[in-house]
Amino acid sequence: MSTTVSPATSRATATITLIAVCVSCGLLPASLTGTSIALPDIGSDLGADLVSVQWVVNAYNLAFASVMLAAGALADLVGRKRMFGIGLVVFLACTAGVGVVSDIVLVDVLRALAGVGAAMVLTSASALLAQAFDGPARLKAFGLLGSSFGLGLALGPSTSGLLVSLWGWRAVFLAHAVIAAAVLFALPALRESRDPDATGVDWPGTTTFSGALVALTLALVEGPQRGWDDGLVLALFVVFAVLIAAFVAVERRQARPMFDLGLFRQPRFVAVCLMPVLLAFGFVCLLVFLPSFFIGITGMGARQAGLTMLLLTVPVLVFPVVAGTLAKTIPARVLLGVSLLLVAAGAAWLTVIDRDATAGTLIGPLLVIGTGVGISFGLLDGAAIGSVEPARAGMAAGMFNTMRLTGEAVAIAGMGSLLVSLTRGGLGDLADYPAAGAVGEVANKVAQGEVTAVAARVGETQRAAFVDFVSGSYTSAFHTVLWILAAVCALGAPVIAVMLRERPVPNPVEA
Repeated sequence: MSTTVSPATSRATATITLIAVCVSCGLLPASLTGTSIALPDIGSDLGADLVSVQWVVNAYNLAFASVMLAAGALADLVGRKRMFGIGLVVFLACTAGVGVVSDIVLVDVLRALAGVGAAMVLTSASALLAQAFDGPARLKAFGLLGSSFGLGLALGPSTSGLLVSLWGWRAVFLAHAVIAAAVLFALPALRESRDPDATGVDWPGTTTFSGALVALTLALVEGPQRGWDDGLVLALFVVFAVLIAAFVAVERRQARPMFDLGLFRQPRFVAVCLMPVLLAFGFVCLLVFLPSFFIGITGMGARQAGLTMLLLTVPVLVFPVVAGTLAKTIPARVLLGVSLLLVAAGAAWLTVIDRDATAGTLIGPLLVIGTGVGISFGLLDGAAIGSVEPARAGMAAGMFNTMRLTGEAVAIAGMGSLLVSLTRGGLGDLADYPAAGAVGEVANKVAQGEVTAVAARVGETQRAAFVDFVSGSYTSAFHTVLWILAAVCALGAPVIAVMLRERPVPNPVEA
């Protein structure tokens, strides 16, 4: 017996699906960028060291990237609606848990599990949206989905800054849990779907890829703490190389690989996957590390730091629409190349930042970076799908999102390590300030935004000079990193533009 669904009911279901998907998928990037505002308070409140605090961000992003393809395969097998619901429950429970526990290790574990839930939500959400809409309505729905990502990414720091200033860092996570709970009320209205050809999860591929990413992130985080020539750090780099090689070998033998390496023979697809990796270094890293700089070095409060971050993030909301209009007359490859040049110029300009930096000083560079990123965000998802034949669009989208999240995870870990290493080098042996503690610990505290706490160890007569010294060392390290980011984006711009050129398909030669 079949059940006929009225057009009004179908429209209502589609609308509820759109709202549920957009709200939940806007929440996921907000949980990354919003957390950055809370990091100094988390470290201070829980008495946590830099490495543990870094994992509040790294664990979430790492788990998100590592299991996304596996979560997508499971969603095809057990049902997209069911996976969406399970993911929301996992994200909700773990995020709420972070808001009530007081052990930093438990916080990090819960954040990793929240990342697993986020991967379940994201992979199933796209399929639910594709099922609910057809034709032009589907294009509009996915446009709104893209806007929700940008909205979450952009508003995460500012809303979290407000929450931290009013009720403390725990309010950030509890607020995110409440939003996830609200989305759960829409679950009964969603329609279930499965892939009848689904064969299950590629466990060998998932295991080797996840293991490689974990090993690389651990190596980058532990490098500044133990020394880059430490045996454990070197061993982790070796493990990463071995597991990546194993991943490539496994995927080449799969009949239906979750990560089709053959797509990387297409220059256009490689270019589209490379773009978010470059932007992760030039934008996402700033979302994570600038708030700690504002709070620790310039002395801003959490609310002011969050509001200042709007200079960087508001253009991300505006310029995707502008990019879509410009793309009608200007080739996407030119726009993407220009966007990277804008990020490079903004990063170089941002080296004006110092202890006395104000919102007025930062308006120019932050708006320029945000504009470049906004242009890219308006084009990248469509370019990822359009860079391959329609039959492989789903695979391309999954690989593109995996590359984007992997790039973010590695970039955040790498930039954090570089900042600590450079700061430590600038501090020397702290011979003039023996009461401050070991140089490694001081560098970690400064990078955490806890300059005041470290300065309290030094005698009052030396305190002002000490604050100037350590702030100068960290600012110099930040400037060096910004110049590196500028160089990477500037060099990447022409490479991306060339790789995205249309290439004629050769006709077969008749014998």
